[in-house]
Amino acid sequence: MTVTVNTVSAEGLRHSVQIDDHELFADAPVTAGGEGSAPEPHDYFDAALGACKALTLKMYARKKDIPLTGVGVEVKRDNSLEQKGQYALHVKLTLKGVLTDAQREELHRVADRCPIHKLMTTSEVSIETHLSEGAFSQ
Repeated sequence: MTVTVNTVSAEGLRHSVQIDDHELFADAPVTAGGEGSAPEPHDYFDAALGACKALTLKMYARKKDIPLTGVGVEVKRDNSLEQKGQYALHVKLTLKGVLTDAQREELHRVADRCPIHKLMTTSEVSIETHLSEGAFSQ
């Protein structure tokens, strides 16, 4: 899978993000010189965690025959110390369905084992950036 990001216009900061057959957009907030017309990259980072927790819980409940009918995930970030290497995400889960206390606790534990949570908290991520061959200006 390849994610492709391209500038929409030479004047603005809005970019299209192509992921397989899905097109998203990213922009910077007005306070940073963007138009605020789309989520900024931090928003997608945070959303990845929320979406992964919701999907993981629904799949787990289906597999274990837990009567979970829906999941609400609210992710709030505190990036006030990001420049010092600290980025805090606070997640509130809302579990829907007629669930026992034991099932709610089980799902709570499973939420913290979703792949994106583990990636964000236990993996060493390496990134290599290369210039493409034959790049040209327009």
